[in-house]
Amino acid sequence: MAPPRPPLTRLFTVLLAGLLAGLALAVAALPGNLLLGVVTKSALGSYAALPAALKTPATPQRSYLYANDGKTLITTFYDVNRTDVALSEIAPVMRQAIVAAEDRRFYSHGGADLRGLARALVANVKGGGTEQGGSTLTMQYVRNVLKTDPSRTAEERQAATDQNVGRKLQEIRYASALEQSLSKDEILNRYLNIAYFGSGAYGVAAASQRYFGKAPAQLTLAESALLAGLVQSPEAYNPIDGDRDAALSRRAYVLDSMVETGAITAAQAAQAKAEKLTLHPTAQPNGCTAVAQGHDDWGYFCDYLRQWWLTQPAFGATAEEREQALRRGGYTVVTSLDPQVQATAQQQATAVYGYGNKRALPIAAVEPGTGRVLAMAVNRHYSLAANPAGQDNHPNTVNPLISGGDSVDGYQAGSTFKLFTMLAALESGKTLSTGFDAPGKLPTRYPAEGEGSCDGHWCPANANPDWMDGYRMMWDGFGRSVNTYFVWLAEQVGQEKVVEMAQRLGITFRADSDAAFARNDAADWGSFTLGVAATTPLDLANAYATVAAEGTYCTPLPVVSVRTSTGEQVPVGDPSCKRVLDADVARAATDAARCPVGQQSPYGQCNGGTATSVNEILDGRPVAGKTGSSEENATETFVGFTPQVAVAGIAANPDDPTDSVGSAVQAKVIDAVARVIATAVKGQPEKSFTAPSRELAGEPRRPVERPPARQERPRTPDDDPRSLLERWLGGRGRG
Repeated sequence: MAPPRPPLTRLFTVLLAGLLAGLALAVAALPGNLLLGVVTKSALGSYAALPAALKTPATPQRSYLYANDGKTLITTFYDVNRTDVALSEIAPVMRQAIVAAEDRRFYSHGGADLRGLARALVANVKGGGTEQGGSTLTMQYVRNVLKTDPSRTAEERQAATDQNVGRKLQEIRYASALEQSLSKDEILNRYLNIAYFGSGAYGVAAASQRYFGKAPAQLTLAESALLAGLVQSPEAYNPIDGDRDAALSRRAYVLDSMVETGAITAAQAAQAKAEKLTLHPTAQPNGCTAVAQGHDDWGYFCDYLRQWWLTQPAFGATAEEREQALRRGGYTVVTSLDPQVQATAQQQATAVYGYGNKRALPIAAVEPGTGRVLAMAVNRHYSLAANPAGQDNHPNTVNPLISGGDSVDGYQAGSTFKLFTMLAALESGKTLSTGFDAPGKLPTRYPAEGEGSCDGHWCPANANPDWMDGYRMMWDGFGRSVNTYFVWLAEQVGQEKVVEMAQRLGITFRADSDAAFARNDAADWGSFTLGVAATTPLDLANAYATVAAEGTYCTPLPVVSVRTSTGEQVPVGDPSCKRVLDADVARAATDAARCPVGQQSPYGQCNGGTATSVNEILDGRPVAGKTGSSEENATETFVGFTPQVAVAGIAANPDDPTDSVGSAVQAKVIDAVARVIATAVKGQPEKSFTAPSRELAGEPRRPVERPPARQERPRTPDDDPRSLLERWLGGRGRG
């Protein structure tokens, strides 16, 4: 907070009085404008010679973050709490009040009121009362700009408030030059947008919100007089943090001054003086830990947006410059956060695990074709508040549990990674009808030892042989999540192509061991298709969104639009998309992905799924998806998508990967994700998936097996325990 404006020191007033002593007598006899005109011609500067900050103010303003409706405020960012408003957005009584309080002759002088200055100097030299400054609104504006100009050094900003004759004369010169080129209303508007009103509020917009919780256009006479009275000594008269009686006394002074200037009548002043001081203090949120009350879950999205912002060259050359731009640039950011989708995601995440549970269900929702992030939820409060003893990261944490980064590598997502094997196979020329007689255990070429190996080789197994073993194609291999089918398929295609496919769709290997496998041993990463690499709900949702968008990958995007303080649109809100898959390949993968959720392929080859309840929740609306379980059910995952949204949720213990969430929670995860999808598509037209070509479908080589009477997934994991190969290679394989 800025300190109160210091009074002119006795030494300074004596010196300046001496300098202007000859003028003092003349002031009494000459009109102020005539005297100013004489001085202007000989001593005052030109507008062209003014510092750039005075011609085009670079005053700091807070930035606003809104949800995708452009109305729901998420939070604000600022170093200085202020926002510029046009003069037309400020109540006329507020304009009249500030003139009456600070510069009654504002509309008649030319920047420096020499009559008022001389009067103040004489009064100060005589003493016996409160010292007077004699500065006009224009001179105060000059001082405020120069002491806050970010382009000046700290020493230069400090010099703008030094009490010496040279600084005062410079202020007069600058003020006069401004008056030659700017209208009075322009100067008044600039002043009202930069003046300090106490309690951290800079400018009338911030002040009216801080003290009365309203826009400056709505200020009453009594409220305007109180605010106008604050600028002389913002902290001393501040009715929130300072002296209420002093504030009321100062308000009365301003009202009397307004009567003297003719702005109001004596009766109006008396009525305003009689009003009780009624405050509605409103603290503007600052940063992601201060999101709108009751919505601390929005903090995770806010933090993701901030991290994205720091990578955007449009806001500066370095991360530090971009951070400063966010906090001082006055941007209006309409984000991609959908409040309704977010509310459902948060409700579902906390329905599975409460805030106090050490386990978590992070959920992310992404829009296919744009990459816009619609929701990021988890059963945690985004807060720096202390946690109970023994609870390091719950119920409060600011760790990026949904998007990853910092110390969060992610979580194993199990068989959801089979999608990448299927895509790689389809891209290499195989068809959906590619068949294989999947055994209960499959000996591979990868060396391994110990329990679960077959003659010295890694030997993955199906979790439910009675339901999974046998002749399978991509449709029912994916629908029933048959491990041995997909390990075999990955061997046919080449593991390195599967890993590359995952990366192409946006899977980021944040864990050092995963990154090393992908970089050095991708061809021998046999267990990759079973989802042993760590990922995040956001990465996973966006990868599946790429398939939903028929092969168009879009970089995850947290904004819809960004505008500067002057309304200019910054070119960062448009989606950044590119084709990474042939459309027919993506359609074929989608066709098989309808099997797990209890729907049917146009080719009629679905015969059992691991998440058939999704079809019921979506009421038959076209949907696709995949379940996933990791070793000993340490994590449980479900990803679902329609043409309009992709949603992923991963149940895990973020702090302890050895703490298995258990298979029983998978049904809840499936239900949670499906209900987020239902909210996201509510009210939108139903869109169908495009069927793949006959060429990619191929020709089924056996009659379709009828699904079992009970379509629910058996209560066993759909994934084999983590591969012995991974243990042998020393991979981490957990989130």
